Amino acid sequence: MKFGHFSFGCIQIDGTTYEHDVIIDHGKILKRKKKPSKRFQDEFGHTPLSVEEEIPWKCRQLIIGTGAYGRLPLMEEVKREARRRHVELLVLPTAEAIERLGQDPDDTNAILHVTC
Repeated sequence: MKFGHFSFGCIQIDGTTYEHDVIIDHGKILKRKKKPSKRFQDEFGHTPLSVEEEIPWKCRQLIIGTGAYGRLPLMEEVKREARRRHVELLVLPTAEAIERLGQDPDDTNAILHVTC
């Protein structure tokens, strides 16, 4: 998987530009469906990542890119679920998450937030 340009609001992966959050699940690129987490928006001031979403847990390592400025809230339940499943959770601003994905892609999935 080759990452190209990343800036606020878009990310380029394998030559395709995405203008929405993406999930990387064993090399497949999917749109993050954050609707299940919207009900927590008032509590966090932003739609957080919650266990209500489809998270690609079947991996050794899950990288969460928290956006250009690192502001994507991550609910505590996500951290607990990662521990329960014995999945190493790395939470980094999206630019750093992309760098990390390039270093250790084996058995690693990701959720990449492309705005804030």
